[in-house]
Amino acid sequence: MPERTSATLPDPSAIETKLAAARTRLILDKPFLGALVLRLPLRAATGDWCRTTATDARAFYYNPAYIEALSLEQTQFVLAHEALHCALSHFARRGHRQRRRWDLACDYAINPLLIEDGLIPPPHALVMPLYRGLTAEEIYPLIDERDDSETLDTHAYDLDERRGGSQSGRNEQDLEQRQHHTPKGQDANERHTPTTASGLEPRTAPPTPLTPDEREALSIQWRQRLAGAAQQALQAGKLAGELARQIDHLLQPSLPWRMLLARHLMAIAREDYSYQRPSRREGAFILPGLRSHQADLVVAIDTSGSIQDGELSAFIGEIDALKGQIRARITLLPCDRALAPGAPFQFEPWETFVRPERLQGGGGTSFKPVFDWVERQDGRPDLLVYFTDAQGEFPKREPCYPVIWLVKGSASVPWGQRIQLN
Repeated sequence: MPERTSATLPDPSAIETKLAAARTRLILDKPFLGALVLRLPLRAATGDWCRTTATDARAFYYNPAYIEALSLEQTQFVLAHEALHCALSHFARRGHRQRRRWDLACDYAINPLLIEDGLIPPPHALVMPLYRGLTAEEIYPLIDERDDSETLDTHAYDLDERRGGSQSGRNEQDLEQRQHHTPKGQDANERHTPTTASGLEPRTAPPTPLTPDEREALSIQWRQRLAGAAQQALQAGKLAGELARQIDHLLQPSLPWRMLLARHLMAIAREDYSYQRPSRREGAFILPGLRSHQADLVVAIDTSGSIQDGELSAFIGEIDALKGQIRARITLLPCDRALAPGAPFQFEPWETFVRPERLQGGGGTSFKPVFDWVERQDGRPDLLVYFTDAQGEFPKREPCYPVIWLVKGSASVPWGQRIQLN
């Protein structure tokens, strides 16, 4: 974006009026997004660090020239875009991931939600149909390392990696001093840096990076704001679609999937009580006694291409570790639209549960072959665990044995217990 001279800078009052109008439209038409946008103070910004818009989870920063070039509808989009980055705690969820790919994943996750909700994106907003309905964590490993796309905005909460946290902090402090103190002998009108209608100079340096404590505090704060905004929008009947499903999933209290799965397996493998009459030596009373029970576990794996090798290996390793604690016989059924060649793969309690050397797949997804195979067997399993993204054809009838779906993604299941794979 070319630099402008002070004579050609946009009218600060007009820009702030445009932003206020866009926020008001969001509050009226999209109360969920409007409530979140209201939580971000508006701050003008100039310089290379903010060529479009930005957020550090504390404020909404905007380049006046960029806002001037947008329509009112596109302005609504960029306001909601930054608010969702904050509400979804993208600033606190990156972990060990590479910053640039994480930034792309966050934009790929947010933009389709806003478009589906009826907002109009500005030019160059990242949208990929393949990623629709996925979270940033699920999109991240799917992004090609050679992807040279650019995010719509600046994620200022991570600028410390690119610019250096200490220097940014000094720039921030200097800037705040310049904004609130006029040097002696100099009138405010004589400053070379133009002010906005609110009286604040446009920010020329990026904000200070978030400290670990700030990230945690802001994450809790934005989660509370997200819950409050969602509740109000639901009561007004103005929150639906994929956005509602993802928010519902994000706000659901959840335990790690390993803990939940272990709890289920321990329950089915618990020694059964028996009221069989004891021998006469044990007395006349009939008391319940424990009898040994071997668990019969069926493990199905979706091989349609949505499950990554690393995730599959971690899942199999976890099942093997649990199997060693409960004495379980495991039948493995890899499946996409049909069972994999060589299936079923069976493992006795004393055998190590390992991944078969070759697991063919990559086609469409149908869950029916797995349940059809179980139906043809003489007995029924104590539990069936299905590792999948839950996007496929389900059997119309729920089976008479317990089913746990370990789901990667946000898709729902028609029956059985759904455990989110985090």
